[in-house]
Amino acid sequence: MKSFSGTVLVVDDDPDIREVLRDRLESLGCRVLAAPGGKEGLELLEKQSPQMVLLDIEMPGMNGLEVLTEIRRREIDTTVVMITAYGTIERAVQAMKEGAYDFIPKPFEPDHIALIVQKALERERLKRGVELLSGEVDERYRLIVGTSAKMNQAIDLAKKAATSKATVLLLGESGTGKEIFARGVHKWGERKGGPFIAINCVGLSKELLESELFGHEKGAFTGAHQAKKGKMELAHGGTVFLDEAGDISPELQTKFLRFLQEREFERVGGTKPIHVDVRIVAATNRDLDAAVKEGRFREDLYYRLNVIPITLPPLRERAEDIPELAHFFLKRFCSETKKPFTEVSREAEEKLVRYRWPGNVRELANVIERAVVLGQGPKVALHDLPPRIVGTELTAPADNLSYRDHLEASKKQLILRALRDSQGNQAAAAKTLGLHRTHLARLMKSLHIE
Repeated sequence: MKSFSGTVLVVDDDPDIREVLRDRLESLGCRVLAAPGGKEGLELLEKQSPQMVLLDIEMPGMNGLEVLTEIRRREIDTTVVMITAYGTIERAVQAMKEGAYDFIPKPFEPDHIALIVQKALERERLKRGVELLSGEVDERYRLIVGTSAKMNQAIDLAKKAATSKATVLLLGESGTGKEIFARGVHKWGERKGGPFIAINCVGLSKELLESELFGHEKGAFTGAHQAKKGKMELAHGGTVFLDEAGDISPELQTKFLRFLQEREFERVGGTKPIHVDVRIVAATNRDLDAAVKEGRFREDLYYRLNVIPITLPPLRERAEDIPELAHFFLKRFCSETKKPFTEVSREAEEKLVRYRWPGNVRELANVIERAVVLGQGPKVALHDLPPRIVGTELTAPADNLSYRDHLEASKKQLILRALRDSQGNQAAAAKTLGLHRTHLARLMKSLHIE
């Protein structure tokens, strides 16, 4: 049998048994700890954190079942395998009901010991890997609270909404973190163990979006070679996040309204009603009040979605959160790229705080990612930021300049402002200034604008 690694604690009052197990496990590549009794074993568990424990059931003083109970009471995260003699199999089965992974009967078979320990260590590695991945997902999607009153107010409202079954409507500009909030509502509620499924309603035709939401039957349309479940069916017991719900076509709004009322639908091309239990969180950056008045959005659907509205503040209204957000993204992108950045320099941070962030948190994330990918570290310096960020302080030309110099300085400020407002897009900046794109490029070159 191949060797494998891991730390195993052997708890047995028989020194010969401890020695036999030590020799066998060390020959397989394990690090072995040993204790003659339950109390000593618990002390080693607390200090050494082994991946698994081989625990004898019959011991004087504190027996194996009592040790197992104490391990669970202290919430020590380890895999326990019981050692049992002939005649105590029933107690071993009882131990498994109380949380033990398996048991090994005496006398030992060397290959059987190796197989049980290998399976237990592989289980422990898989479990810790899942926990690590789950932690990385939680970190990636966690809410960045910051210190701003507006953000804390929105989070408090979302947490209260999460405890109910009510539909939540997230309002705010693009890039303010609506999907993050939707995941928060899911995580803080009773459905956190169920699926979270996001659907972007932008750019999909009525037919495609209807199929995405509700699925279709075989032969429902050209190319429907087999039946397909929709996202509503797949999200049963969980949460569906409808991003940009204001873009749902008028034709589909009627069917979606019926679904919100009944929690029932038919697949495209189907006649059988399908009932699902899902939580709806919708989001939009559109003015739905205006859309209702203009007849582009059903009023009754709007009221069905707008049960608990939560408005997310744009980043420019919570500038005090920018340093914390920047550090969060820096940590994430350094982990992904293995780059040695430690912090954002004071000068760069000042520029980030003063910038207006038309793209909100999403734009800040992109700026920090760019700095990490292109910069050298260990700090994000001023020259690691794009020109639109660095050029945010637009000062008036000095009074003692000549007419020509004054004119050039004013041109430079106008161009910098247009570039800033267009997030560095030269074509958009040229349109704002009423210039051809090539003319703007020549001006930028003559005025030494990067």
